[in-house]
Amino acid sequence: MSRWESHALRRGAMGLFACLAVATALAQTSAPDAKALERGAKLIGFCANCHGANGNASAPEIPNLAGQNAAYLEEQMRRFVDGRRKDPFMAGLIKAMSPAERADAIAYLSAQPMQPSAPRAPAAQIAEGQSYYAKVCFRCHGDKAMGDATVPRLAGQQPGYVVKSLKRYRDGTGERLEPVMAANTKMMSDAQIQAVAAYVASLR
Repeated sequence: MSRWESHALRRGAMGLFACLAVATALAQTSAPDAKALERGAKLIGFCANCHGANGNASAPEIPNLAGQNAAYLEEQMRRFVDGRRKDPFMAGLIKAMSPAERADAIAYLSAQPMQPSAPRAPAAQIAEGQSYYAKVCFRCHGDKAMGDATVPRLAGQQPGYVVKSLKRYRDGTGERLEPVMAANTKMMSDAQIQAVAAYVASLR
């Protein structure tokens, strides 16, 4: 084996080891911690009164928290604490939790499977919603409506909650004033809002 080949082999091995190290670190940081999940399960007991057992709400206008993106949940909690989101009841509950307790609650909720309870909408309405979603909403919420760290998952979300939220963005009546959402909803009719809500609720 030539000196050049030996050097290339060593470099390749080092690169492989580095990739394996990174992959291992990512797996360790992304895997749910069993103890955190256990603590979180106990902490969200009071949340179940509104958001349902395991974060799956039964009331149509209350959002499911199960399966929601962890970073998004963290940011929303932060907004309730600092006043950017205004709901005295929610703010009081979250402020009563320590940062570590919030992290445990988020870990538990984000790890739970979303189990939508809303009845399936008519196929024609779902198709209309899919058509609108594919033209506008996918740009931020993704093709499968799974969102990301800063954008919420909509797949499987309560349709009543989605309708209420979209109308508030469109009409500028809610406490969450997001310029991007306002711009993208201002021309939506009530029927289009209902259709989009039906479509994302149908996704799993």
